[in-house]
This record gives sequence, C-alpha cells and structure tokens, in this order.
Amino acid sequence: MKIDFWLDKWAAGQISFHQIQENCLLLKFWPKLLPKSDETVLVPLCGKSEDLVWLASRHQEIYGVEISEIAVRDFFAGHFYTPLVTRVDSSHELYQFDELNLYRGDIFTAPLPAVDLIYDRAALTVIPQQERRPYAERLLSLLKTGGRILLITSDPAQSDEAEKIFSVQKDEIEQLFYRCKVTCLSAFSAVKPAAQSGGFPDGDVWLIEKTG
Repeated sequence: MKIDFWLDKWAAGQISFHQIQENCLLLKFWPKLLPKSDETVLVPLCGKSEDLVWLASRHQEIYGVEISEIAVRDFFAGHFYTPLVTRVDSSHELYQFDELNLYRGDIFTAPLPAVDLIYDRAALTVIPQQERRPYAERLLSLLKTGGRILLITSDPAQSDEAEKIFSVQKDEIEQLFYRCKVTCLSAFSAVKPAAQSGGFPDGDVWLIEKTG
C-alpha cells in the first residue's frame, strides 16, 4: 500500500473515497455475523468513517486503525468528541473516547488486542496484490477463534481512484482466508448498485468465519 499517496490525499482534502453516511451494506449484512454487544470490533484502514459511530452504538469496544492523523482528528472533531490521546511509541498514538479506540499508525504494527469481529470495507481493495497475503494473515492473527469478518470489496472500474484500488476476486479471497469458512453474501453483478453518499463503489460482500 502506498502510504504517502493516501497521506497526500488527506492533506490535500482530496477524499472522494470518504463515505459521508453509514454504509448501507454494513447495515444490511452486519446481523449475518450474529454479533453480540460485548464482542470487540476492529475496523482496519478506518479513515473517519461514519461506520465507526454506528458500530459503537451497538458494541462496547471498537478498535480502528488509520495511518492519517488528519483523518483521525477530523473524525473526533466532526462529532464534537474530545478523545484522550496517548502516545504509544514513535509510530503510534491511541485516541480514546467512550467505546472508540483509534490507533493512528500502520495496521501491520499497531499494538491491537485480539478481537471478535472485523469490518473491512474497501481496506483489502487498496492493498496491492503482493501485500494481501501479509494483510490477511495480520487480520487472522488478531481474530479470535470463532471470530467473523464482514468484508466488502470495491469495484475499481466504477471508481475515480481506479489507479489505487484493485479488483479482488472470489478465488483470491478463498485463498487468502483458506483456513476459514468463506461465504459470499452478495455479489455485485447480481444486484443493482444502490446510490451511495460518496466513497468507493461497493462490490461483493463476504462473511469470513475463523473456525480454528
């Protein structure tokens, strides 16, 4: 993932990839995970997503990771939250407010706890193919046995950021998460795309269950 590219986008305010409302596919398919309120949730590459607020209203502990300090600060300022900020080390800061715990830093190195649920919307999509295996292994290393992932891909052909997001097909997802039960909940080609309030165009929706 070209970190400097995304940092420059945030710095320039060029964030057409940001979705200004909760993702409709999250609202529709999150119940498929059979989530419990006391289960912890991880949102990788979270930006300043409104999905964090929606998840925090349903779970007692939410963890997010975002490389851009601008995105993290904008998220809290936009909701009039005043977080407790702790400098963890030279590469990571932790922003905490009620149920929310956002790490400013790299998803591969942030000191995250084990979690029960992961919500990946378009994060895997911006990971170049050569980095997807380490990314998937990182997610699985953080996911408890019995944990579930809701994965929403994006369609690069429909995006203004097509040069920086990548197609992820069924075979690759099954290979990346080969130790898990992988179920396609919704295929982009099988449904008419819903109107979106900004952000990458949604693609397929996957339920990934870590069985062992």
